[in-house]
Amino acid sequence: MQSRARQVVLALIASAVTPMALLSPNGGPAQAAPIDPLPPPIVNGLQAVVGPPPIPKLKTIPPIAYTPGLSHSLMELRAAMLPPPVGDPFFDVWPANLASYKPGEIIGVREVTKVARTVINGSVTSVRQFKFRTTDSFGLPSFGTASVLTPTTAWAGPGPRPILLNDQPIVSLGTKCNPGYSFSHGAQAGSQLDNTPPATKMALAKGYTVVLPDYQGPRMAYGEPVVAGHITLDSVRALARLEPTDFAKRKIAVTGYSGGSIAVNGTVKLVNSYAPELKKQFVGAVLGGTPANFKALIGSMNGNLATGVLTAAVMGITREHPELLARTYNNPALWVGTSEIYRNACNTELGYTGAAFLPLQALSKDADPLNSRNANEVYRIGTFAEGTSAMPMYIYHGAQEFWIPIGPARELWRQQCRRGVNASFRLVPGEHLYAAPNGFPDALQWMDDLFRGKSIPNGCKPS
Repeated sequence: MQSRARQVVLALIASAVTPMALLSPNGGPAQAAPIDPLPPPIVNGLQAVVGPPPIPKLKTIPPIAYTPGLSHSLMELRAAMLPPPVGDPFFDVWPANLASYKPGEIIGVREVTKVARTVINGSVTSVRQFKFRTTDSFGLPSFGTASVLTPTTAWAGPGPRPILLNDQPIVSLGTKCNPGYSFSHGAQAGSQLDNTPPATKMALAKGYTVVLPDYQGPRMAYGEPVVAGHITLDSVRALARLEPTDFAKRKIAVTGYSGGSIAVNGTVKLVNSYAPELKKQFVGAVLGGTPANFKALIGSMNGNLATGVLTAAVMGITREHPELLARTYNNPALWVGTSEIYRNACNTELGYTGAAFLPLQALSKDADPLNSRNANEVYRIGTFAEGTSAMPMYIYHGAQEFWIPIGPARELWRQQCRRGVNASFRLVPGEHLYAAPNGFPDALQWMDDLFRGKSIPNGCKPS
């Protein structure tokens, strides 16, 4: 047994280290990361050598983990992989009568201006948080939270103050990583806040109301566009109840970068079916650094420094789609997913885990995990290729981007143009982190023109 275990461990180390050879001298990937399966002795040996993690036995499944039709044991596993409570009922408590609320109906409101001012890189008169009913990916009642920031700067354009929905790149698995938690508890180590790009600061300076949805939901379903789209749209419905005066006359735009653009992709494609009454108020959407094809990320992020973030996105999707849990993960993956540290990790902490260079193949019990039925389902969910945007789109991407391929973002633009959407595509200088601030000023000007009622060029036609 010792000899067999040693062979498995050595093979695992080799599978983790091999992708390092694919890095170019300057740290970027010289070629696509591997998607081939690991040798069968590794796949089988991992399950044999690493036993299953202890999963707490629950007499009653909590609402956050409950899904009709799932076995009790699978819901116990789901509960063990969801984010732990943060000690704040605003984020932790699942209302008992949630089904009696309509989507967007407010459950609770609180003022957090004093703490939020220490976090926000901009000037505000007030910051309020609201909790509201929304709908999960199964069509079941859930709840969302969001923060609304009222600027000190007056709006100098026509009509009432416009609204910018800022889906920040939360890219995390823990509730404490949400902007809402930071606004009410102070800046959290490892949380994204507003630096890639500084959308909130620039929008407040123009006099926009800024709404920041905690769009990954109570399950922190990172990478799941339907949940994110529902929460973003229901945050608008909730704001209409919170600020009803002239609300129907207020223009709305939505922006998101990287993980935030996943939420925007869900939002723009769900307006027509989920919140058609809001369509007339939406004027445009900005998507930056967009992971528009989930399978393409396997070739650029697996088994290298980005693998921790990629693994978190897969786990985020399976949190919301628990039917994939038992079919997909091997025992090592379950140990990772149920660990207190990982299931509450923010984006910086997830980034650190990439130093292990551990490929996704080492976390699955499928014989060919990246080309399996389960993998294709994750790709389909994360990509969310179906649907047509209900508003004009402005898509920008780093010309030197190597983590998130340019091709799928360009194809998203072409696809929406074919479907009759006025969509624009811009390449801007920089890789993923530098492209965010480099591209946002022009995107903000595009939104400002729409808020002011100015015409925008048809981005689908060559200039």
